[in-house]
Parts: sequence; structure tokens; C-alpha cells
Amino acid sequence: MASTDDVSREREELERCPPGHHGHDVALFYLAYALHDRFMEERKIDDLNEAITLHRDALKLRPVENETFHRSSSFYNLALCLSHRHDKLGAVDDLEEAIALGQEALALCPPGHPHRDVSLYNLGFDLRKRFVEKGEICDLEEAIKLYRAALELRPPGHPERSSSLYQFVLCLSSRYESQRVVDDLEEVVTLRRAELELCPREHPDHHVSLHNLACDLRRRFAKTAAIHDLEESIKLHRAALELRSPGHTDRSSTLHELSLCLSNRHEKLGVIGDLEEAITIGREASKLRPSGHPDRCESLHNLACNLRKRFVIQTVVHDLEEAMELHRAVSELRPSGHPEQSSTLHELALCLSNRHDKLGLVNDLEEAIMLGRTALELCPPRHPDNGKSLQNLAHDLRKRFVQKAAICDLEESIELLRPALELRPIGHPDRSSSLYELALCLSHRHDKYGEADDLEEAILLGRTALELCPPWHPDRGMVLYNLACDFWKKFQFLHQAATVAPPTSRVDLAFSLCEFSQHLWDQFQKQAMTTDLDNAIRLATYALELRLPPEHSSVGKWVQRLAQEETLDEPVMLSGAVDNLCALANYLRARFQTQHAIVDLNEAITLCRYVLQFRPIGHPDRASSLHYLAQCLADRFRQQLATVDLDDAIALEQEALQLLVHEDPGYDTSRQCLTACLQIKFNSQVVLTSLDVSGVTHLDIEQVIRNAAFEILKTMPIRLLHTPTGILCNRDQQVSDFMKSKRYKRLVSLYGERQQMELIYADISRHFQFVTLSHRWGEGEPSLRDIEGHTIYGMSIKRGFGKLQAFCRVALELNYLWAWSDTCCIDRHSSAEVQETIGSMFTWYRQSALTIIYLSDVPDTGLLGSSEWLRRGWTLQELLAPRNVLFYTEDWSPYKNLVSSNHKTDVAVLEELERETGIEPRFLTNFSPGLDDARSRLQWASLRRTTRPEDIAYSLFGIFNLHLPVMYGESAENALGRLLAEIVSHSGDISVLDWVGEPSPFHSCFPAHITAYGRLPTPPPQPTTEEQSSEISEGLSSFDVLRNISGLPVTVPAGQLRIPDSYAPGEVYDFHSLARVPLPRFFNRLLTLPCIAYHVTTIQLKGSDLLTPNYTYNIQATGLIPLEIAMRVKLEDVTGPQGILYLVRPWHSELLGPSAELDAVTDEQLVSALERPLNALLLTQLPHNEHKRIASSTFITAQPMDRASILNSKISIFNVV
Repeated sequence: MASTDDVSREREELERCPPGHHGHDVALFYLAYALHDRFMEERKIDDLNEAITLHRDALKLRPVENETFHRSSSFYNLALCLSHRHDKLGAVDDLEEAIALGQEALALCPPGHPHRDVSLYNLGFDLRKRFVEKGEICDLEEAIKLYRAALELRPPGHPERSSSLYQFVLCLSSRYESQRVVDDLEEVVTLRRAELELCPREHPDHHVSLHNLACDLRRRFAKTAAIHDLEESIKLHRAALELRSPGHTDRSSTLHELSLCLSNRHEKLGVIGDLEEAITIGREASKLRPSGHPDRCESLHNLACNLRKRFVIQTVVHDLEEAMELHRAVSELRPSGHPEQSSTLHELALCLSNRHDKLGLVNDLEEAIMLGRTALELCPPRHPDNGKSLQNLAHDLRKRFVQKAAICDLEESIELLRPALELRPIGHPDRSSSLYELALCLSHRHDKYGEADDLEEAILLGRTALELCPPWHPDRGMVLYNLACDFWKKFQFLHQAATVAPPTSRVDLAFSLCEFSQHLWDQFQKQAMTTDLDNAIRLATYALELRLPPEHSSVGKWVQRLAQEETLDEPVMLSGAVDNLCALANYLRARFQTQHAIVDLNEAITLCRYVLQFRPIGHPDRASSLHYLAQCLADRFRQQLATVDLDDAIALEQEALQLLVHEDPGYDTSRQCLTACLQIKFNSQVVLTSLDVSGVTHLDIEQVIRNAAFEILKTMPIRLLHTPTGILCNRDQQVSDFMKSKRYKRLVSLYGERQQMELIYADISRHFQFVTLSHRWGEGEPSLRDIEGHTIYGMSIKRGFGKLQAFCRVALELNYLWAWSDTCCIDRHSSAEVQETIGSMFTWYRQSALTIIYLSDVPDTGLLGSSEWLRRGWTLQELLAPRNVLFYTEDWSPYKNLVSSNHKTDVAVLEELERETGIEPRFLTNFSPGLDDARSRLQWASLRRTTRPEDIAYSLFGIFNLHLPVMYGESAENALGRLLAEIVSHSGDISVLDWVGEPSPFHSCFPAHITAYGRLPTPPPQPTTEEQSSEISEGLSSFDVLRNISGLPVTVPAGQLRIPDSYAPGEVYDFHSLARVPLPRFFNRLLTLPCIAYHVTTIQLKGSDLLTPNYTYNIQATGLIPLEIAMRVKLEDVTGPQGILYLVRPWHSELLGPSAELDAVTDEQLVSALERPLNALLLTQLPHNEHKRIASSTFITAQPMDRASILNSKISIFNVV
């Protein structure tokens, strides 16, 4: 740092260099520099003001840059002074001028300039400051870009690398906080680890690096809930705490963060020791942050929150009182306008609400509601705490409704909870609590007004909430109890029972649910509706869980205790428990017999074994329990052919017979079933499909046909529209309809024991032929929820409903019973079903008997080519996959009134399709999904669009026969990048690298948009020998450094270009070993690409168009005829720090012909293949032996120079990022 003596010496030097002296500008500069240094030490604003004045004077004397870089130095030093004055005085104009000057300095420091890294760093620093003040994301984006470039110039080992990493991390962290992009947080954690490596244990900043990495790991835990992040964060904070011993200035921040981590781990794992330690550490942190400390309110807030958590567990009012006292103290430190005021009000309201629950003080609830309203006003829509504020205010309003019965409180609570639920989508950790709270409010409103819809919605929400609360979830018991109460209400409502008091205990409620489940079972036996059976199982399961005491989450352990212990209420307890177990086992076995899900049968067997524990030897019902378990085991043997099940079934029936006499009603049944099991054991040719007394020994052709139907339906869509009735049917309903058909009855009557299964399958397949709809989505398309349980023919004909009705009517006219539409046959609220549908859609269209293509925008006399249908992404596979299609116009008349049963056989239609899509007829009529000719398939999709950008990639999964995760919300670039990476990984196809356009952030060799594949590369004819000689002789003699000062191009001798020692890392293959070159590979966003490399030796800027923008360069590379390339960006902006460029020919052995002939390829054949013009890629070298593609605005067509250059060709392996 400069001292007063330094400043004095520089003043004397300035006096020796008065105005007009050739060194006057230098003297001004160094005096300003010394004054700035003294300001940094003594913080006197007069020094800074004088330094700014002197820098301005020096800048006036430096109108242009010179070989000593005086002008750029003045720019960024003046900018630095202005930035510091802004920090000191807060003047916005200073920061704006500092940024403008920083941009000027950077413009004078192009790639290769010795001060470029400093200019990048300082400008990024000021842009981040402006982002903090104004919140404009563009400033942050530019700062990130600048810091990335600065880091490339400050590789590992550079003395300023750590400061660049630190600022870069701050920017990424800020962007994460602003936009919540997980990739930013991932990169922050990675960079924090790099920082820690640069600061080993003996480094003075080691404790800082530990602390920062720990904080970011906790942030990642908050996003992903990965417990290993939290564990590592706690470990790092403990290590940092050892280095920040008592008295260390930063000890309080580590204590505070460690307390947060322990509190988070308590919430995740429920370990009370973590909460106790969090409170102890929080108290210590608060003591180290006395009144006036800038972070005192955060420590008090955190401590108060942990105390309230402990109150919730231990119900010690003292903890709650202390938490409220702390929150009130925090509220004084966070007055109106403070960004965290809402969280303080929110937590204080929670404390008041908790105390109201404990002590019943009405004033506490009133104050909680008042504070909740204020917090909500401070958290408008899109505020991160809006959902939490809505939920808690609604909760307190419902409490007040319960006390005062003011319906306005309940209505407001419901009104608040609906948007809160929208803000907590599937996967949100608090979704279950919002569902539960809304269900509770709707149940209360049903009690008030008796509206059946409220009760139905309450049950639906309660069921969904229960599914989100696994057995160990602390709220499961509460959610289950209230859901059970709602089912009890529904049972009373359905039976119009006289007003009775609701059950007062969990056991009474369980009895009521069992009674309701028996009622549904009776309905199922009469009407065979699977929904009745499903609901019976659901209620019996709830009832069984309600019988579990709080300390038991396992039914098995609870049954074992009940069966062994003597209790006062044992008869009642055991009777209800056994009846519950028996009923549930019976229901599950029935569902297995109709739906064939082995999991149901396995659970039934488990329950039957529990029942046997209650019915030991000597119990009057033991024989019947043995018999029923034997039936279940025999069913499972028939399904899985495990001999142990059959042996157990035989042993159980034998034991049952020993307990019975001939006169007992169950004796004959057990005897016949034992005989049947023995017959199965000794004669494997006999198939028993039922152990019912009425048919235990004959071949059950009905079961065979039913099984075959389910087998066929497995490969078809989950739901289909029944065209005669217009009802949407799931697979059970489809099979049920089939079993009522004449075809089914004919199969049963005609087919004997030895009939071939192929005939059965063929007949059933004909019954389930289905038609698919391909169309352009419009407004008001019906969803699954719109039509489920209704006939579409009885619904409105407006918008999408009319289209759906017409589609089903046309399918029925064409004699098809089943139809599928992507609008209503998919549950779009189920991410698993959407994933399955996208993965199966190509197969379904291929499997369909017919695809009806509806052109809603083509009139009766119009042309197919005018339809938007041809320009949509999803319709590409809907055109290619079906073998039979029919086009219909807007009035549902056949296209051009063609009478053909398949428009793909009509020559005129095929010609029109080829003209409009560019797809050859052979692909239109006989397309095979896969990776062949990937480049052409991408071109077909290049002009198509989808409503959701990422869908353009998902719509191609079936065309390429690839199965990838569907991740809605990812960027279109990421989705397309994953698809292209999979294509390269599976096939090594390098044709997907032939594109023109903007590069993708996913990978430099992939385009950002599918439109980049719109043009196929068409190399020009080879030039004549004379033309080659002319081009070679003209040569390029200079390398333009790619910058322009005062409109004049500046060139640098080619000798200043760095020449690499070798082409690229890895093995090199010469001309005679091309056949052994490995295929391209793509792994972890790294493309391993074999290439013939041509090192770029000279480049010259030929012309530019700044309006387009477009830049044309003349290029010369070793072994190639000179060529031109066109770029949308300046080459110096994208060239790597090493300044090395290559033109490369990506290599795949298939370029030489089929792999079987590679070893027999002659030199002449190789030369012939390699002398043709090639489509080249432009690569720039990066640190760590990596390369990056530089995208061009036209295809780069290159021509090998001569035979000698071809014979000298070598293939190197490039690692491209």
C-alpha cells in the first residue's frame, strides 16, 4: 500500500513533468495510483477524489492505445476509483461511469492482451454490484460470462485465480437465488470444492473455504433433500469451528450456520439430539452477536424457530414463551420495509397459534390472524413465501371457524388454500399438509351445508394426502383419522341414516369403516364394478391401520402382540381385528381373480397367516381359516408354479380335514379342494383355474380367454374409448365388455381343451383393434377428468368435444369398437403415465388398425399442404408410425373424397406428402424406427414446432427408438442435447454434427435448435488442377488478429500464431490404420471424436456486415486448399486462450464402406474416398487438452490439397466439450 512518502515522491515527479512534457501523462497516472492506494489504507475521500481528477487528466493525454497500453490502463484504473467512490458515497452515477469505462478498457484489451484478465475481472465486479442494486439479470449474466473468460486466463497456479473463483461463485450464487436454476448451484458447489483445494489446511483462508462450501451444500440440501449434502455440511462446519476458536471474528457465523444444519437434519431424520444441539449452538451464536450486530436478528430468529420446534415435540410452554419473546425482539430489528419482516411475522403468528392450541387464549388466535394477514400482504403472488403465508392464515381462520362458527372464516380459508395448493405441486414437501388442510375445511363446510360435492372433494384430497404420508410420517395418523371420519359421513349420507353421533374413538371408527367396506363388497358381488371392490379394499385397509396403536407401524408386530397378550378388552379387540383381517384378505383375493395383480394375492396370503395366529389349535374357526389360506396358496401356485405353495396348500387342507367330521358343513369343500390340489401335483397337464367346488377339475376355458385378453391389452393404450357408447374404458372395463360380447361366447362354446392358443389370440386381437386420432390441438380439448364416467355423445359439441365425438363416430362407421385420442385417454396429472405414454406412443400408432388424421384447417376443397398439421412436432411420428391412415377435412369428409381404405396407398397423396414434408414415399409407407440415417430424420423435424419447446425432442424419441427420461421444465436445448448425445452414444453417427446455426449450451457440437438441421450439406464439385494451383499460389500471407481500430484492419505475422506440438491427446492413427479407428463416443457431456485434423495457419478477415451480423474469413490450413468461412460472431470472441484452431473432418469407418470390407480397402480406394470435398468443423483448443466447436453460419466445405496431403493424413482423438 502507498504511504504519504509515496504520494510526496509522485507529486515531486509531477512537478518535474509539467504540462507539455512528454512524461506528464505518466506522472499524473502514478500520482493518481499512489493516492488511490493511500485511500485504500486510510479511507480518506479527498485522496480518492484527487485520484479521479488526475486519472481524467491523464486519460485526455492518451487518446489512442500504444505499445505500453497506457490508455487501457487509465480506463480501468479510473473505473476502479469510481467504483470505490460509489462504495464509499453510494453515488449511482459513479457506478454507471465505472461500468462504461470498464467496457472501454475491455475493448482495448482483445484476446492475447496482457491486461485482458484484469479488465474482465473489474468489469464483472462492477456489473455484479449493479445487479445487487437494481436486480437486472442481464448484468449478472454478463458478469458471469466475463468471469468465465477471466478464469480461462487465470488457470490453476495463477496468483489471482482464487479471487476470480470467489467472485464467479458469488455471481452464480446470486443467479441461483434469483432464478433457482439447479445447474448454477451444482457449479457453485463444484467451484467451492476447487477453492478449498487451493486453500489447504495450513492456508490462512482454509476456514473461509470450509465455511463457504458448507453453506452451499446446505443450500443444495434445501433444494434436493439429499441427506449426504447436509451431513457433509455439518462435518465441514465443525472443522471450520475448530479453526474459529472463541474470540475469532467469524465464529458466530459458523455457529449460526451449524445450528441451521442441525435443525434441518432434525426435520429430516427426527433426531431430538440435533435439535437440542441446534438450540445450544444458537444461544452461543446469539451471545456473540449483541445488540447492534448486523446479524443479530438472524441468530435470534433461528433460535426462536428451534425453540418452537421443541415446543411442538415436548409441549413445554416455556420454550414457546421464549420463542415469542425472541420473535418480538426480531420484529423490532426488522421494521416495516425490511425484506425479512414477513418471515418474522409468520413465525410469531405460528407461536401465537400454538399457544392458543395449548392454553386456549382467544386473543392469541386473533393476533395470529392479524399477523398472518400482514405477512400475506408482504408476500404477494410469486413471492417465495406466498404459499406458506396462505396456508398458515387459512389454518388459523379454520380454527376460528371451529370456535365461533363464522362461515366467512371457513370460506376465506378455502379460498386461500386453493392457490396455496397450486404453489405446492406434486413433489413439494408440504403438499400433503395443504391437501389435508383443504380437505378438513371442505369437510367442515359439508357439515354446515350438507353439500355432497364438498364431502367427495374432501375424501379425494384426504386420500391424496394420505398417499404422500408414508407409515413413518408424523402426520399420517391425523390425516388417516380425518379421512376415515369423512368416509363415515359418506356412509351415513348414502344410507340416509338418522342423525347419530360420530364415532368417538379410533376403534369405533374402524368398526364403521369395516361396515361401509362390507356394503361396497355386497355391491361389487351384485354389479361387478371394480371401483366398488377398490373402495372396499381401501376402507378395510384404513380400518386396519386405525386399530394400530401409535407405537406400532407394523401390522405383523401388532397382530403378534394381540395374539399373545391378555388385555381387559381382548374379546372386543380380537373380534374386530380378526373380522377386519378376514374381510380385507377376501377382498384382495377377489381383486386378484379379476385383475391378476400378484401383489394383491401376496398380501391376502400374509393377512390369512395373521388370522391363523388368532385361531390356534382348538379354535372353532381354525379349519375355515386353514382352508381359505390353502385356496390362496393354490391360486399363487397356478400363477407362479412354485411347488412350495402347492405343498403348503395340501398340508393346510389336510390339517383342516383332521379338525372336521363328515357332518361339518366345510368338510366336503376341504376334501374336494385337497383332491384338486393332489391332482395338480401328480398330473401337471391338468390346469385348475379355480378351487371353487363347482368346477375344480375341468379346464377353465373362460379363464384362459380372460388371461389372453389381458395379455393382449398389455401392449395397448391404458384407456380406450368405446365407440358404440362413447365411454372411456380402462383395461378391466374393456375385458368386461369383451366378456359380454358374442365373440367371447362363441370362443367359449367353440374352443375345446386342445384348441391352439394362436386362434384364441387372433380372435381376441380382432376384437380389440383400435383407431388412433392424429390432429392439431386446439382450445377446449377434453381431458381425462372431463369425460371419465360420462358418455361423450351426451356432452357439449363445442370446441374439442365435438371433434372427439366426430372421431368416435367415424371410427364406428368404419366398424371399429375402440378409439384412442391423446387429449382424454391420458392422465396428464400423472408424470409416470405421461412418461410411459411418450415412450409407447410410436408403438401404439404403429399397432393401431387405422390412424384418422383430422385437418381442422383444410376446407372440403383445400389442399393438404396448407394444414398446420404438417408443421407440428408430434404429428411427424403420427405420420410415419401408422401403416394405414385416412385424412379428413374440417367437415369430417374424406380428403378429396377419396374412397381408399388407406391413403398411404394413394400415389397422388404420397406425392403431395413428399412435396410438403421432404420425406420419400418409401419412408412414408414402410418406416422403421431406429438410428439409421439420423441426419435425414432430424431434417424432417427441423421445420416443425411444439407448444412446449422441450417437446420437439420428446416427439422424436419413438422415431429413433430411444427411451429417455421425460423432464418437463428442462430447456429445449437440454432436451435436444440429451437426444443427440444418445444417438451418438448408440450409433457413433457423426452426421448429426452437420448443422448450421447457433450452438447449444448443452454441447458445442450440438445446435441450440432443431431448425439448424433444415439444410443438408451439399459439397460443390471438385476444382480442377489449374484452379487448385491458382488458389495455392495466391496463398494467404497474414493472420488478422480479428479486431478493428478506427476502421483499419490490423494484421499480425503468421509466426505469432502458436503452433501445437501435436494435434490432440490420445492415440494417433495413420493413413494405413483408418479401419481401426474407434467410433465416436459421448459420455458425461464429453464427445470423444476421431478426426482428420488440419491445423489452421492463417486467417484473414475478408468482410463483415454489422447489421446481420456476419463475418467472412479467408482461411488457410495445412493440407487443405484455401477456403472461406462465414461466422455470425467475431472469431476472437470465441477462440480459446491458446489461440489454436483446427479444421477437422470427423471420422467414422463407415465412410470407407461396410465394416466387413475395411481390411481389404486399397490405398487407391482410400485416396478416392478422401479426396472428395468434405464438410469440416472448426475447433478451438481449450485448456486441459479439450476442444470446443465454433459454429459457422454456412457449411464449411473444404478440399484436400493434393494426393500427398491425403497420404499424410492422420486421425487424432479430440475431446470436445
